Amino acid sequence: MKKTVRAGIVGSGFAAGFHFEALQKVHGVNVELAGVFSADRAQAQAYATQRELRAFDSLDALIAAADVIHACVPPSAHEEVAVAALAQGRCTIVEKPLTGYFGDGSESFHGERFPKQTALAHALASVERMLLAEKQSTGRIFYAENWVYAPAIQKEREIVEKTGAQLLWMHGEEAHSGSHAKTYAYWKFSGGGVMIGKGCHPLTAALYLKRVEGRARNGKPIAPKTVSARTHAITRLKTFRDEGHIRADYYDIDDFSMMHVVFEDGTVADVFASDIVLGGIHNWLEVAANNHRTLCNINPNNAMQTYNPVAENFKDIYVVEKIGTKQGWSNPCPDEDWSTGYPQEMEAFYAAAAYGKPVESDSLLGADCISTIYSAYVSAEKAGAETPVRAFG
Repeated sequence: MKKTVRAGIVGSGFAAGFHFEALQKVHGVNVELAGVFSADRAQAQAYATQRELRAFDSLDALIAAADVIHACVPPSAHEEVAVAALAQGRCTIVEKPLTGYFGDGSESFHGERFPKQTALAHALASVERMLLAEKQSTGRIFYAENWVYAPAIQKEREIVEKTGAQLLWMHGEEAHSGSHAKTYAYWKFSGGGVMIGKGCHPLTAALYLKRVEGRARNGKPIAPKTVSARTHAITRLKTFRDEGHIRADYYDIDDFSMMHVVFEDGTVADVFASDIVLGGIHNWLEVAANNHRTLCNINPNNAMQTYNPVAENFKDIYVVEKIGTKQGWSNPCPDEDWSTGYPQEMEAFYAAAAYGKPVESDSLLGADCISTIYSAYVSAEKAGAETPVRAFG
């Protein structure tokens, strides 16, 4: 008999929307939606009314009414929500990035005017508090990195495990024309720029696959050892010519980044992230191994290709995220959520909450991602100097 697990959603924005949709596809557990809480009470009520849910008056009240809490809030609030839920023995699904450094609290804080070693120290302290809260709780942190559960990445996992592959070099990218969230423009809300906001996705996939490789070979993950990085703010250059296709109102964050990660076994990964790419979202990871090569096309992929001569014809048709125009050739995704791993991660997390099953994306993977990225910001501040990474997982 399937167990029933009560879900509580914290937040009422974009992430809260796709979490709700993914929960509708969980089949191994009966998910009972307790309701939603958000600091924006009006938005929370609108979210709840649209989905016929209860809007709670406080975070504590929602936690008390649920078994699993979804942290669909800005990254600056991830730690607060997770620690509160864990204190009451609740499992917590934390959106990416896991946590971060969000400034000193002053109105004058600017992301380009502080030592990045400060960001690294504060981010790692936040990670440690979250891990301690998890250790002291009967609940668990599930790190909602959907790339880990994307079908292409999971197929690569199978290949690595069954063939004993050694991953020599991985390179990947997440890019599009700019985030829709207004708060994303500010370090104090996002914890950084594109290197953390988008770079966390392909980076975590690479970290995950090296984990898989190490465990398959000798039962121990292969951890990141050092990182070298560069960041740029292309759309804030005085020479940037804004023609209205690319978001260009960022206050103090990077919109282009590169990370070069060296693992403890000497193998490498290169991760690109940017907000300056037109033509829709561009998510991929390529794996060069000693016995195979794989290109994981997360989005777009060519499962479906369509030519549309008149943009108006597709006015009511969703094609793919961040597409600039629906005219001409495009790659409509038959089920974008499935291709990007959203329903699969929710299925796994609820199976873990209900039946104690293991998950592929846990708190330690999220912690390694944060440690690598903020070490990368230290490196970028030093014009790409190789910087050590503290590994958790």
